[in-house]
This record gives sequence, structure tokens and C-alpha cells, in this order.
Amino acid sequence: MITLEHIYWIMGLLAGGVAIVNLRDHTNPKRYNNAIFWGLYALTFLIGSRLPHFANGCLVIGMVLVASIGKLGQGAGESTTREQREASAARWGNRLFIPALTIPAVTLLGTFVLKGAQLHGVPLVDQKQITSISLGLATVVALAVGMVMLRPPALAPLHEARRLWDSVGWAAVLPQMLASLGALFAVAGVGKVVAGLAERWIPLGSPLVAVVTYTVGMALFTMIMGNAFAAFPVMTAGIGLPLIVARFGGDVVVMASVGMLSGFCGTLMTPMAANYNIVPAVLLELPDEYAVIKAQIPTALILLTVNTFIMYLFVYRRA
Repeated sequence: MITLEHIYWIMGLLAGGVAIVNLRDHTNPKRYNNAIFWGLYALTFLIGSRLPHFANGCLVIGMVLVASIGKLGQGAGESTTREQREASAARWGNRLFIPALTIPAVTLLGTFVLKGAQLHGVPLVDQKQITSISLGLATVVALAVGMVMLRPPALAPLHEARRLWDSVGWAAVLPQMLASLGALFAVAGVGKVVAGLAERWIPLGSPLVAVVTYTVGMALFTMIMGNAFAAFPVMTAGIGLPLIVARFGGDVVVMASVGMLSGFCGTLMTPMAANYNIVPAVLLELPDEYAVIKAQIPTALILLTVNTFIMYLFVYRRA
């Protein structure tokens, strides 16, 4: 049976390959630092589930020390020249989007096809993680499609992954770390503290106010944490489940899905989401490092308002 662990192994092999490519890149003055950082990251995927929590914590602390004290750098090597990339882009045109569009297409297909699929009476994939597994498999399929279409050097994907990861740096692992932080906050009872503060200052006696508090709270907490996955367990444990679901009988599926979308609205408006909002500005060499955020704020506010109305309209509606 294919489980999420197998997807972790694929990710670990990629991170390990990036570490090896960095180690062999003599044009990068920080190649040892990069190799250690991505090597530790690879270990969290390859053997993290078999290590005690303390050991995993030590791996993360090691990554933090390397990134903060030793710093990360970039090499000058590229798998192809600029002229080759421009010629390839002119040749393929919009067909270059085919590998990228393969990912959502295969993910959607896998979500439906793999549901209930069995081999010798055993589920083919873990039924609790169908969407995540389908996404992981879709990226492998998209890679194969891209290799067949473009026929680059065999190691080009690994070199390009290294180039992209080194450009983004430590921010590449920020979503995963913040999601873990959100889980820790939930275990520590931060959700109950948030609920207590909300009940003290906000009149939560109506279903509408509960919805507004939850959606806006998801956006605001996401802006503070920098990631909706970190805000979700806290706001859901503090507001979503006890009020919208338990007190007013709301649909937990609608609450959770629209709540995450509300959190993503906060992602668009915060520099804490550095990998989404600050890194692109740096890579594009924009004169204003907050230009991306400023451009996204109006859209984010409109989406947050729409999400709030959608949740209120459907979360309390029972079939």
C-alpha cells in the first residue's frame, strides 16, 4: 500500500540530491553550509518518522544554526545557458505549461480513481491521505512529462531544484516549520486562550458573529504566524469547533475548507510569509520589497469578505 511515508521518501531523495549537488559545486563559497542544511532536511523526510521527537528537534535546531550562523549561499553553475532557455521557450511556447498543468490534472484524477482502489483485497493507497498522495504522484508524472517533452540532461531537474532552493534559501522550509509550530500551539492550549479572549471582548452569541470571528481571526493569525497551516489548529480549536460546530451546529467540512481559504487571504498580506511575498520581490529585483504585498492586499480583502459570506451561507445549511 502506498502511504504518505513513500511521498516523504521521494522528497527526502530530492533534498539529499540537492545537498550532494551543492557539495560538488565549487563555485558556491557556502557549499558546505548548503550541503549540511539540505542534508539535514533530507533526513527529516527519510528517517524522521523512525526517530524520537527529540532527535527530530535536534535536526531542526541544526538547520536553524546552519542558516543563521553559517548562512547559505548560491553557486554560479546552471544546467543550461540563458540562450538555450530562450531558444527552448520560443520553440515550445505555451506548451511549456503542459508539465505544470499535469500536476493538478493528475492530482484530481488520482483523488477519484484511487478512492477505493484495491490490489489483492488491500487498498492501493492510504485512503486517509488520498489527496496528498495523489499530489506527490502527480509531481513525479509531471517530471516525467517534462523530461520526455524537453529532453534536458538527465541531472537537469536536480540542478534546477538546487538553483531554486538555494535562491529561496531557508524560506523554502518555512511552511513546514510553521505548520509544526501551529500543531504545538494547539497542543499547548493556545486555542483555548484565543477562545477566552474572544468571548471576553466579542459578543459571540450569534452564528454570524462566530463566523466573522473565525474567518477574520484565521486571516489575522495567519498574518502573525506567516502560514495558514499554523493558524488553522489554533483558530479551529478555539473558535471553529466549540462555537460554529458544537454550539451552532455548523458543518465541520465547510467550516474547515472555507476557514483555510480565509487564512490564505492573510498569507497574501504579510511579510511573515517570506517565501511567498518577500522572496519573489528579491528574485525579481523589485525596488520595493513589499511591492508584492501591496499589490495583493485589495484582492485579499475582497476574497476574505467573500469567504465570510460563503461560510455563513453554507456552514449552517444541512442537506
